Amino acid sequence: MTTISAGMVKELRSKSGAGIMDCKTALKECDGDMEKAVDYLRTKGLATAAKRADRATSEGTIQSYIHMGGKIGVLVEVNCETDFVAKTDDFLDFTRNIAMHIAATNPVSITPEDVPQDVIEREKEIYRAQAMEMGKPEKMVDKIAEGKLNKFYKESCLMNQQYVRDPDKSIADYLTEIIGKTGEKIQINRFARFQIGAD
Repeated sequence: MTTISAGMVKELRSKSGAGIMDCKTALKECDGDMEKAVDYLRTKGLATAAKRADRATSEGTIQSYIHMGGKIGVLVEVNCETDFVAKTDDFLDFTRNIAMHIAATNPVSITPEDVPQDVIEREKEIYRAQAMEMGKPEKMVDKIAEGKLNKFYKESCLMNQQYVRDPDKSIADYLTEIIGKTGEKIQINRFARFQIGAD
Protein backbone atom coordinates (compact mmCIF):
# COMPACT_ATOMS: atom_id res chain seq x y z
CA MET A 1 0.00 0.00 0.00
CA THR A 2 1.49 3.35 -1.07
CA THR A 3 1.79 6.02 1.63
CA ILE A 4 -0.15 9.11 0.57
CA SER A 5 1.96 12.20 1.28
CA ALA A 6 0.76 15.79 1.67
CA GLY A 7 2.77 16.65 -1.47
CA MET A 8 0.85 14.06 -3.50
CA VAL A 9 -2.46 15.49 -2.26
CA LYS A 10 -1.31 19.02 -3.13
CA GLU A 11 -0.27 17.93 -6.64
CA LEU A 12 -3.62 16.22 -7.25
CA ARG A 13 -5.48 19.28 -5.97
CA SER A 14 -3.64 21.53 -8.44
CA LYS A 15 -4.37 19.09 -11.30
CA SER A 16 -8.03 18.49 -10.53
CA GLY A 17 -9.26 21.43 -8.46
CA ALA A 18 -10.96 18.98 -6.07
CA GLY A 19 -10.96 19.36 -2.28
CA ILE A 20 -8.32 17.89 0.07
CA MET A 21 -10.43 15.01 1.41
CA ASP A 22 -11.58 14.02 -2.09
CA CYS A 23 -7.96 14.01 -3.29
CA LYS A 24 -6.87 11.84 -0.34
CA THR A 25 -9.68 9.38 -1.04
CA ALA A 26 -8.86 9.27 -4.76
CA LEU A 27 -5.16 8.61 -4.12
CA LYS A 28 -5.98 5.85 -1.62
CA GLU A 29 -8.44 4.24 -4.02
CA CYS A 30 -5.87 4.40 -6.85
CA ASP A 31 -2.88 3.30 -4.70
CA GLY A 32 -1.06 6.61 -5.22
CA ASP A 33 -1.30 6.60 -9.05
CA MET A 34 -1.71 10.28 -9.94
CA GLU A 35 -3.28 9.86 -13.40
CA LYS A 36 -5.72 7.21 -12.19
CA ALA A 37 -6.66 9.47 -9.26
CA VAL A 38 -7.45 12.35 -11.68
CA ASP A 39 -9.66 9.98 -13.70
CA TYR A 40 -11.29 8.75 -10.48
CA LEU A 41 -12.21 12.34 -9.52
CA ARG A 42 -13.54 13.03 -13.01
CA THR A 43 -15.72 9.94 -12.80
CA LYS A 44 -17.03 11.11 -9.43
CA GLY A 45 -17.91 14.48 -10.94
CA LEU A 46 -15.54 16.53 -8.80
CA ALA A 47 -13.34 17.75 -11.65
CA THR A 48 -16.07 19.05 -13.94
CA ALA A 49 -15.21 22.74 -13.58
CA ALA A 50 -12.78 22.88 -16.52
CA LYS A 51 -15.26 21.20 -18.88
CA ARG A 52 -17.86 23.83 -18.07
CA ALA A 53 -15.62 26.87 -18.34
CA ASP A 54 -17.22 28.07 -21.59
CA ARG A 55 -20.85 27.54 -20.53
CA ALA A 56 -23.12 30.57 -20.12
CA THR A 57 -24.18 31.45 -16.57
CA SER A 58 -27.29 33.58 -17.04
CA GLU A 59 -29.21 32.35 -13.97
CA GLY A 60 -28.39 32.60 -10.28
CA THR A 61 -29.15 34.73 -7.29
CA ILE A 62 -28.14 37.85 -5.39
CA GLN A 63 -27.54 36.91 -1.77
CA SER A 64 -27.41 39.32 1.15
CA TYR A 65 -25.81 38.87 4.55
CA ILE A 66 -25.99 41.26 7.52
CA HIS A 67 -23.53 40.86 10.40
CA MET A 68 -22.83 42.35 13.85
CA GLY A 69 -26.29 43.81 14.42
CA GLY A 70 -26.35 45.70 11.14
CA LYS A 71 -22.74 46.98 11.21
CA ILE A 72 -21.53 44.94 8.20
CA GLY A 73 -23.55 44.02 5.11
CA VAL A 74 -22.71 42.06 1.97
CA LEU A 75 -24.41 41.61 -1.41
CA VAL A 76 -22.99 38.92 -3.68
CA GLU A 77 -24.11 37.82 -7.16
CA VAL A 78 -23.53 34.13 -7.88
CA ASN A 79 -24.46 32.80 -11.32
CA CYS A 80 -25.25 29.31 -12.61
CA GLU A 81 -26.56 27.81 -15.86
CA THR A 82 -30.19 27.02 -14.99
CA ASP A 83 -32.98 28.34 -12.83
CA PHE A 84 -33.43 24.80 -11.49
CA VAL A 85 -29.95 24.77 -9.89
CA ALA A 86 -30.40 28.38 -8.67
CA LYS A 87 -33.23 27.13 -6.44
CA THR A 88 -31.41 24.08 -4.98
CA ASP A 89 -30.35 23.96 -1.32
CA ASP A 90 -26.72 23.24 -2.31
CA PHE A 91 -26.52 26.38 -4.46
CA LEU A 92 -28.32 28.61 -1.95
CA ASP A 93 -26.17 27.34 0.95
CA PHE A 94 -23.09 28.10 -1.15
CA THR A 95 -24.22 31.68 -1.86
CA ARG A 96 -25.04 32.28 1.82
CA ASN A 97 -21.67 30.92 2.90
CA ILE A 98 -19.83 33.06 0.34
CA ALA A 99 -21.66 36.20 1.52
CA MET A 100 -20.78 35.36 5.14
CA HIS A 101 -17.15 34.68 4.18
CA ILE A 102 -16.92 38.08 2.42
CA ALA A 103 -18.31 39.79 5.54
CA ALA A 104 -15.60 38.11 7.64
CA THR A 105 -12.58 38.55 5.34
CA ASN A 106 -13.24 41.78 3.38
CA PRO A 107 -11.56 40.70 0.09
CA VAL A 108 -10.23 43.34 -2.31
CA SER A 109 -11.39 41.47 -5.43
CA ILE A 110 -12.59 38.08 -6.70
CA THR A 111 -9.34 37.04 -8.45
CA PRO A 112 -5.79 38.49 -8.66
CA GLU A 113 -6.61 39.62 -12.21
CA ASP A 114 -9.38 41.85 -10.80
CA VAL A 115 -7.10 43.79 -8.43
CA PRO A 116 -6.77 47.38 -9.73
CA GLN A 117 -3.29 48.07 -11.15
CA ASP A 118 -2.76 51.07 -8.84
CA VAL A 119 -3.35 48.83 -5.79
CA ILE A 120 -0.79 46.30 -7.10
CA GLU A 121 1.80 49.05 -7.73
CA ARG A 122 1.22 50.57 -4.28
CA GLU A 123 1.63 47.16 -2.59
CA LYS A 124 4.82 46.43 -4.59
CA GLU A 125 6.31 49.80 -3.60
CA ILE A 126 5.60 49.11 0.08
CA TYR A 127 7.18 45.63 -0.17
CA ARG A 128 10.24 47.00 -2.00
CA ALA A 129 10.66 49.72 0.65
CA GLN A 130 10.34 47.14 3.45
CA ALA A 131 13.00 44.93 1.82
CA MET A 132 15.37 47.91 1.39
CA GLU A 133 14.74 48.94 5.02
CA MET A 134 15.76 45.42 6.12
CA GLY A 135 19.04 45.86 4.22
CA LYS A 136 18.31 43.22 1.56
CA PRO A 137 20.54 43.28 -1.56
CA GLU A 138 19.03 45.34 -4.37
CA LYS A 139 18.92 42.37 -6.76
CA MET A 140 16.75 40.51 -4.20
CA VAL A 141 14.28 43.35 -3.61
CA ASP A 142 12.01 42.66 -6.61
CA LYS A 143 11.94 38.93 -5.87
CA ILE A 144 10.97 39.59 -2.23
CA ALA A 145 8.27 42.07 -3.38
CA GLU A 146 6.88 39.46 -5.81
CA GLY A 147 6.71 36.84 -3.04
CA LYS A 148 4.88 39.23 -0.74
CA LEU A 149 2.52 40.18 -3.56
CA ASN A 150 1.57 36.49 -3.96
CA LYS A 151 0.86 36.38 -0.22
CA PHE A 152 -1.27 39.53 -0.63
CA TYR A 153 -3.30 37.76 -3.37
CA LYS A 154 -3.82 34.74 -1.10
CA GLU A 155 -5.09 36.94 1.71
CA SER A 156 -6.97 39.57 -0.31
CA CYS A 157 -8.48 37.85 -3.38
CA LEU A 158 -11.68 35.94 -2.69
CA MET A 159 -10.87 32.85 -4.81
CA ASN A 160 -7.41 32.50 -3.23
CA GLN A 161 -8.57 32.96 0.37
CA GLN A 162 -8.87 30.08 2.82
CA TYR A 163 -12.56 29.42 3.42
CA VAL A 164 -13.37 30.69 6.94
CA ARG A 165 -15.58 27.69 7.77
CA ASP A 166 -13.00 25.16 6.53
CA PRO A 167 -9.45 26.60 6.33
CA ASP A 168 -8.18 23.37 4.73
CA LYS A 169 -9.69 24.53 1.45
CA SER A 170 -9.71 27.74 -0.55
CA ILE A 171 -12.83 29.42 -1.93
CA ALA A 172 -11.72 28.10 -5.35
CA ASP A 173 -11.77 24.54 -3.89
CA TYR A 174 -15.21 25.15 -2.40
CA LEU A 175 -16.49 26.48 -5.74
CA THR A 176 -15.14 23.39 -7.53
CA GLU A 177 -16.94 21.16 -5.01
CA ILE A 178 -20.27 22.87 -5.63
CA ILE A 179 -19.75 22.61 -9.41
CA GLY A 180 -19.17 18.87 -8.90
CA LYS A 181 -22.34 18.57 -6.82
CA THR A 182 -24.64 20.53 -9.12
CA GLY A 183 -23.08 19.51 -12.45
CA GLU A 184 -23.27 23.13 -13.66
CA LYS A 185 -20.83 25.96 -14.17
CA ILE A 186 -21.10 28.33 -11.20
CA GLN A 187 -19.45 31.72 -11.04
CA ILE A 188 -19.06 34.32 -8.29
CA ASN A 189 -19.69 37.36 -10.45
CA ARG A 190 -19.41 40.40 -8.16
CA PHE A 191 -19.87 41.55 -4.59
CA ALA A 192 -20.22 44.68 -2.48
CA ARG A 193 -19.34 44.88 1.22
CA PHE A 194 -20.55 47.73 3.40
CA GLN A 195 -19.29 48.56 6.88
CA ILE A 196 -20.57 51.32 9.14
CA GLY A 197 -17.92 54.02 9.48
CA ALA A 198 -15.69 52.65 6.70
CA ASP A 199 -15.10 54.43 3.38
